[in-house]
Amino acid sequence: MTQYSSSLRSLAAGSALLFLFAPTLQAAEQTTAPPSVDARAWILMDYSSGKVLAEGNADEKLDPASLTKIMTSYVVGQALKAGKIQLTDMVTVGKDAWATGNPALRGSSVMFLKPGDQVSVSDLNKGVIIQSGNDACIALADYVAGSQESFIGLMNGYAKKLGLTNTTFQTVHGLDAPGQFSTARDMALLGKALIHDVPEEYAIHKEKEFTFNKIRQPNRNRLLWSSNLNVDGMKTGTTAGAGYNLVASATQGDMRLISVVLGTKTDRIRFNESEKLLTWGFRFFETVTPIKPDATFVTQRVWFGDKSEVNLGAGEAGSVTIPRGQLKNLKASFTLTEPQLTAPLKKGQVVGTIDFQLNGKSIEQRPLMVMENVEGGRLLWADMGLRPDEIPPVVWRLVLLIAVAVPDGANAYPAYDTCIFVGRIRRGRANPTSIHQT
Repeated sequence: MTQYSSSLRSLAAGSALLFLFAPTLQAAEQTTAPPSVDARAWILMDYSSGKVLAEGNADEKLDPASLTKIMTSYVVGQALKAGKIQLTDMVTVGKDAWATGNPALRGSSVMFLKPGDQVSVSDLNKGVIIQSGNDACIALADYVAGSQESFIGLMNGYAKKLGLTNTTFQTVHGLDAPGQFSTARDMALLGKALIHDVPEEYAIHKEKEFTFNKIRQPNRNRLLWSSNLNVDGMKTGTTAGAGYNLVASATQGDMRLISVVLGTKTDRIRFNESEKLLTWGFRFFETVTPIKPDATFVTQRVWFGDKSEVNLGAGEAGSVTIPRGQLKNLKASFTLTEPQLTAPLKKGQVVGTIDFQLNGKSIEQRPLMVMENVEGGRLLWADMGLRPDEIPPVVWRLVLLIAVAVPDGANAYPAYDTCIFVGRIRRGRANPTSIHQT
């Protein structure tokens, strides 16, 4: 492992570090302890960095209730994104989506669909997200996957892909079912994926009401009306077994936070506790992106490639969340996995680690990635006409001395002629009196 250190405070000419300074901040504030939260489980996560700012029982498996519909929305969003369905498609409502004929749906939140109704995917989607319609979930599941069981398979498949290790879905709508559970942490990760992967789908979550068949129903997420926060999603969930749940997301400037509260005792408490968490997070933290997605963090020498140097960066992982006012104390270093970089290298390939430090303490690590493809150079044994073990050790030492002696920016193939010459000596095709003769 080879380690290097860089300060995020300075940008010298020709430096490999790119950093855009933020406006001058006030004196650094000390981060206070998180507020007490009246919920069975809860978490507060930054969207961009993935940093967990505070949590309580975040990995306890609990009933998600209608938070399940976040995954239903995610699956529908992915189907729309892939072109498998269209918003204008008309769906024929089946008997299983009829609240009157389905005892499991009686008394629950519904769109009031009837068998044989022709309803657009767009309206059903809004029915799921805004009205929390359980009948809409069933109708969409049947249309997207052919059956509820197949749709649940898609839900659990995405859960595995997204790393929701403590989540299993048994229904498409979230009504109480044996073996159905999730955690505050998994729900925050699911919300993060919804925003990132299917932004057009997430945009529906901020709509405050929806009218279908002349029946107007408001969005159940009352934080959308908050005058204190810019909340633009996500979902409530309530059953007798789950209590009162809420996943919420809000923005302040370029910063976005995601809060999850599970198992509160009343409807009012879930909104109060969520607002409390989000307000605390925005007050005491900020998210900065010192390494932009397309920016070079460092340039390193690469061996045996079609170029002598390669740019390395953080890709989309260059954001960090820090206590507000501490930007001036943020530094970074990097460690290469191997002592030297050797071609070929592929864009996005991880070759080391970026370590962010605040006041001398490591706070976050990010992968150090190759920003451009580097193809293998001309030093191929077949091109030389011999195998590596046929080259005498003394020649290898000579090749190394020549390669090291050539300054950066010079010919990327300093030892090529020497190696070709050795190959021709072995084959009896070169004059050993001059290493430049070919």
